[in-house]
Amino acid sequence: MKKIGFLSFGHWSPSPQSGTRSGADALLQSIDLAVAAEELGADGAYFRVHHFARQLASPFPLLAAAGAKTKRIELGTAVIDMRYENPLYMAEDAGAADLIAGGRLQLGISRGSPEQVIDGWRYFGYVPQEGKSDADMARNHAEIFLDLLRGEGFAQPNPRPMFPNPPGLLRLEPFSAGLRDRIWWGAATDATAVWAAKLGMNLQSSTLKFDESGEPLHVQQAKQIRAYRAAWKEAGHTREPRVSVSRSVFALVNDMDRAYFGGSEGEDHFGYIEPEKRAVFGRTYAAEPDKLVEQLREDEAIAEADTLLLTVPNQLGVDYNAHVIESILKHVAPALGWR
Repeated sequence: MKKIGFLSFGHWSPSPQSGTRSGADALLQSIDLAVAAEELGADGAYFRVHHFARQLASPFPLLAAAGAKTKRIELGTAVIDMRYENPLYMAEDAGAADLIAGGRLQLGISRGSPEQVIDGWRYFGYVPQEGKSDADMARNHAEIFLDLLRGEGFAQPNPRPMFPNPPGLLRLEPFSAGLRDRIWWGAATDATAVWAAKLGMNLQSSTLKFDESGEPLHVQQAKQIRAYRAAWKEAGHTREPRVSVSRSVFALVNDMDRAYFGGSEGEDHFGYIEPEKRAVFGRTYAAEPDKLVEQLREDEAIAEADTLLLTVPNQLGVDYNAHVIESILKHVAPALGWR
């Protein structure tokens, strides 16, 4: 068995060719797709966070709204860029959204990727400490956030408060028990995957990774996952970790599928997402279901992971994206033993 969810970047464009023409469309359609995915039997609805872009940004209103309209499906992010986050305010928002969803949040966080503006986090009021990088700042924010989610008191109470306080130091409220175990780190390297394991975070690996060996993405990701699990075991954590990988996968079952994605099948390619940092970008899987089954069976990273996130072309509308998800659940997953 394998958990299968979708991952949406929530792109929107005022173009007449887009089915998602505004920020309101992107948000409301994301909620509708989460509802539809739950009805189809999918396991997760995940959303990417990008700032200064015509995409989904602040995730917690969306997660809370989706949580109020669904019952079972996991609701998550992949990923929240921690360079932009106030860990204390984030802990309050995350606790509230998780309580509304009944403990179904799966929050992917990370150092983030290149954004639409130069050093966008500076506009949010965050500057790395002297001698530290923006990546160091993101990891520091993440560690503070993780500590807050333990629910331990740390703030000295006012001796004359407006309302009565419980005894001892105060923690942030609302607190959602169990959320600490549902935090994931989006790792682009083997080293950050190992770091995440030591801190007890689950692992997310995307459709791209910094190139560390010149091998195909799925091979490099499989090695990353094995290194992560070894570090997890060495750290002595008592629970089993979770691991997800993201893929662009389209089963061609009708003429519309073939029109949209019939020419998309390709290979991994290498390029530079940041100066001097070579990355490997994963291929798109697009084929008839029987051929798709054989291709996915060879993907080492999918085999290693317990969760697969299907990237969806959200501007093609809720109905079509629900069809994309259903096609995988119905025509592909059973043949691979995922259902």
